[in-house]
Amino acid sequence: MAAKLAVAAATYHIDKPYDYKIPELLRDKIVPGMRVSIPFGRSNKKSEGLVLSIAESAYKPAADGSRELKCILAALDESPVLSQEQIKLALWMSDRFFCTVYDAAKAMLPAGMWFKDGVKKLGDKTVTSAVLDIPSEEALVLASQKKQKAPQQALILEILSQIGSVSVKELCYFTGASRSSVKALTAQGVIVLEETEVFRKPLIKAKAAEGPIILNEEQQTVFDSISARLDKGIPEAALLYGVTGSGKTSIYIKLIEQTLKNGKDAIVLVPEIALTPQLISTFASYFGDNIAVLHSSLGIGQRYDEWKRLRSGTVHVVVGTRSAVFAPVNNLGLLIIDEEQEHTYKSENSPRYHARDVAKFRCAHTGAFLLLGSATPSLESMYSASEGKYKLYRINSRYNERALPPVIIADMKKEIKNGNGGTVSSILLNALRENIARGEQSILFLNRRGASTLIACGECGYTFTCPRCSVSLTYHSVNRRLMCHYCGYSEVTRDDCPECGGKLKYIGAGTQKVEEELGELLPGTEIIRMDTDTVSMSNTHEEHLMRFRDKKVPILLGTQMVAKGLDFENVTLVGVLSADQMLYLNDYRAHERAFSLITQVVGRSGRGKKQGRAIIQTFTPSNEVIGLAAKQDYDSFYIREIELRRLTGSPPILDLITLTVSGQDETLVLRGCTKLRNALQGYFSDMEDMKILGPAPAAVAKINNRFRYRLVISCRLSRRVRDTIAHVVRESAKDKECRGIHVYADTDPFEM
Repeated sequence: MAAKLAVAAATYHIDKPYDYKIPELLRDKIVPGMRVSIPFGRSNKKSEGLVLSIAESAYKPAADGSRELKCILAALDESPVLSQEQIKLALWMSDRFFCTVYDAAKAMLPAGMWFKDGVKKLGDKTVTSAVLDIPSEEALVLASQKKQKAPQQALILEILSQIGSVSVKELCYFTGASRSSVKALTAQGVIVLEETEVFRKPLIKAKAAEGPIILNEEQQTVFDSISARLDKGIPEAALLYGVTGSGKTSIYIKLIEQTLKNGKDAIVLVPEIALTPQLISTFASYFGDNIAVLHSSLGIGQRYDEWKRLRSGTVHVVVGTRSAVFAPVNNLGLLIIDEEQEHTYKSENSPRYHARDVAKFRCAHTGAFLLLGSATPSLESMYSASEGKYKLYRINSRYNERALPPVIIADMKKEIKNGNGGTVSSILLNALRENIARGEQSILFLNRRGASTLIACGECGYTFTCPRCSVSLTYHSVNRRLMCHYCGYSEVTRDDCPECGGKLKYIGAGTQKVEEELGELLPGTEIIRMDTDTVSMSNTHEEHLMRFRDKKVPILLGTQMVAKGLDFENVTLVGVLSADQMLYLNDYRAHERAFSLITQVVGRSGRGKKQGRAIIQTFTPSNEVIGLAAKQDYDSFYIREIELRRLTGSPPILDLITLTVSGQDETLVLRGCTKLRNALQGYFSDMEDMKILGPAPAAVAKINNRFRYRLVISCRLSRRVRDTIAHVVRESAKDKECRGIHVYADTDPFEM
């Protein structure tokens, strides 16, 4: 018998199923979906392999046995860690996302299941329990006999005679007995010790349910239509386009209830960890312990145990971020992607998958229903809906029938003319003071952390740049250091220019600087700042948001963390501090992202009984994107943007594939990129509608001492195109002239 394996040590250019002989001792143990230890390569170095299939070997070795199949050394799992469906998914991901099969499979497993030097990184957590092994009457008699000579043993016997079994840790804690007393009773055959597995579950703070969910007319219409489709068990996809505050979460909960009644499981994806606590507490109030949580803020042990709970079928609802799309549910019936337009659903590391694509594959192969929800759908999803690939549902009004908040556009050029050179306009400042006086709360959004984005010399023009990356260092006032947000390099801030000794100027503003400015403008006003500098494992998103809600802190200032998913009744003012910086990025999606973020954060205002309002600060008040975002006019924005995509040949009209070449020698990188372009032009010379652009430096040309150049291919992605690009990437790895450089391909990337 032979097994076909995906090998961990196989790089992309040599990735293929490898045949290995199954020794007699392991013949009954090895099954598809298990991991095994194998020798690989000429040096027979130990590596891991994933069993893809098992069959009678058709391999015929040479007469001298020199080419005989290598043997599997050991089984690393007692049972399969991947199902047949997941193996098919890994093979599909390898083909679609230009990665190895093992990398795709590894993305589906929690970090605690990975091996290092043949040893699993994390084991199961167990509790040792003491169990009485004699009748309770005999135990009480024995306890009375031991009271004088062994009082601790007597106390243990009295406790166990009443409850039968208890963990050794609790037994010793409540009785004051030592573990030696427990061991002595075990040696006497009076008690036995048993190991019981326990799960490291994350703490879920469920809020009290407000009774059964009552849907309004629009919500009920959407629910009834989707519910009828759920009952059919036919794979379908739908887009739920509802304005901010329209109650999409209530529909999600009702649909999950319907899915559970049908005996199936549900997965809900959210884009940010910050959204997870609020959503989980809401779901927990309706589904109790029938929820598993999967996101990167959990400890390794918690993620591993949540994965085991799902795989065993003890829970049936999953809530998590991007990687939760791989949750090993046994009978998937519903998969929801909330805020589906968010770029965080796209992985930036191999495998470079989009959760939406993986969700489509899973739903198509399991008969599940895929629901994409958003107040500002991605152009790709809305285009698919307009083409009939998705069913489109609309909710045009808020759940409480409140109007969307009116938006004021503050012209920052006029502010400068009037002598206000700060980051907070007079219009926004007055609105903040009014809100504070009324006891209402405000959210301020600025998509940039730190204090100043640039420090420059006013005399010679010198700027501080990262020695390892081609970007300027950002000034952080809290620790008075200049930091690179790409590689982590930092240095102490200087008081004068290192070139000429001139005076330094602090240019631009981040959340730290705005916090300091607000402290001067609104003395005594408490402010919560939420960005990656203030949020950590010990000081989580949830703690910040709970303090903002419970203590009625007047102002919440933050980056994208405050733009989505927050629902606070007392928030009646939202301020967008710098709308312009999102518009002029080197990315064809810049306008889409800006529109989405502005629309989302404006929608945080007036979600309760009080009327809300919003203020957008900009130097270009006549900008069409800002104007449409202020009106919350997604339909007009979509018409405008889709025409631009037609002109530029960008998704969703055509696909974009990028080939990135990186290395420490810029000349070698550019030469390798040019060679790739020439090869692709030869392969696709007959395809007139294909455009190959580049080589050109990436938006950030150097990161951590590695230069990056790119080719951008605009075409309709087909099997031929995909196979050819995979071939070119593999051949480049074998080319001696390309040694020292790394090449990878990505489909429809979110960062150009």
